[in-house]
Amino acid sequence: MSEISETSEISVTPPKVRAWTLTTERIIMAGVLAAITIILGVVPNLGFIPLPNAIGNATIEHIPTIVGGVIAGPIVGIISGLIFGVLAFFRATSPFFKDPTVSILPRLFIGLVAWAVFAVLVRINRDLAAAVAGFAGAATNTILVVGALIVRGYFPAQVIIPIVLLQSIIEAIIAAILTVILVRIFFILD
Repeated sequence: MSEISETSEISVTPPKVRAWTLTTERIIMAGVLAAITIILGVVPNLGFIPLPNAIGNATIEHIPTIVGGVIAGPIVGIISGLIFGVLAFFRATSPFFKDPTVSILPRLFIGLVAWAVFAVLVRINRDLAAAVAGFAGAATNTILVVGALIVRGYFPAQVIIPIVLLQSIIEAIIAAILTVILVRIFFILD
């Protein structure tokens, strides 16, 4: 029998968890992000900021979905996006957001896109990856929601795109900045 001396080092590295595996930690993360998403959605003018345009609101409510995809993987991103979409559906004051293909379906892809972009770019630089993931997640939200509005016949493209273009660029830049900050905080605390 061999004995381990006091000077021997034993290195135990936890096994790498696959991106599509739902772990206890990821379930908790999804719950926390769902709570943040709900708070952003129900506190007046916090997650949905009223604007005098056809869409009616700017949003930062997609930020928890982006962060969920980046730090916890695609499943948490999809779950958080589902919560965001369902909340948007139930609090909708415009008839076109009462359509689940406009309010729910596009939001499922926000965290998924953010995760994929982050996963590809993190090897280069974590801050760059987080910024691009934040921008891409916000752009995914805008492109898919506006695309659904056009496809479903609620607005013609030549009307809706100019209305939301500047707003969506600003939302994407804000998402990029906030994602970098929140991902840095997560990795400091982790």
